[in-house]
Amino acid sequence: MKIKADYHVHSSFSGDSQTPIESMVEKAVSLGLTRICFTDHLDYDYPNAYLDGGRPFEFDIETYFNKIRTLRITYQKDIKILIGIELGVKPYLAPRLNKLVESYPFDFVIASSHLIGAYDPYFPDYWKSIYWDGDTGIRQYFDSIIENVEAFTNFDVYGHLDYVVRYIPDKDFCYEPEKYQEHIDRLLKAIIKVGRGIEVNTAGLKYGLPFAHPKEELLKRFFALGGKYITIGSDAHKPEHLCYDFEKEANILEQMGITQYAVFEQRKPFFEKI
Repeated sequence: MKIKADYHVHSSFSGDSQTPIESMVEKAVSLGLTRICFTDHLDYDYPNAYLDGGRPFEFDIETYFNKIRTLRITYQKDIKILIGIELGVKPYLAPRLNKLVESYPFDFVIASSHLIGAYDPYFPDYWKSIYWDGDTGIRQYFDSIIENVEAFTNFDVYGHLDYVVRYIPDKDFCYEPEKYQEHIDRLLKAIIKVGRGIEVNTAGLKYGLPFAHPKEELLKRFFALGGKYITIGSDAHKPEHLCYDFEKEANILEQMGITQYAVFEQRKPFFEKI
């Protein structure tokens, strides 16, 4: 396998995963990974209405660190285990998120947009609120990223930039990034201005899309505008989705002329060849 590190992985610390963290590590070792970075969900103030009695997207950080540090010792001869987090960002949460990130020695921080205003685009009520309009949904999602980056900059990469397209109700909708070029350029420039990267998230392929997130046009534009690095993650919530379609994505990246990706330790990037 050309890509030896998965930098977007969830476990049962995330509200939407039932997978014991040890199971993810065992799977990573069996796949021949040299690194795995856990990035469990922390979304402060996620709407209770969407949880439907399920677990919130919050967890005890001390327990998380202690668990992963123990696994580091257990598996030190097999794989390097990194401690990350995926933060659901909203502008008003910036002070709280900054305090969290500054209080713990994370190796890696992903910032993500999981909510557009009070809505989660995973659920139909968001699309109903905009009259089922895919174009509006995409533009509003991109605008949410711009607003979040302007408010909160203490992250390493912005996650799954165009994942909103997974949930557009119209299955015949054709996603053409050039239609949103003004929004795309603004969000990419905002990320580049603060010296951060973006991730290549292969969950798009898992969801049946013909591309990872972001679509190739956005990835090319990121580097054309001066972007410096990408990370690669599967967004796996189950062991069978770890490194999902990494070989396919490696070939796509090589065809685009992208020959390296970043890995992080103690918030510092290092580069690996594809």
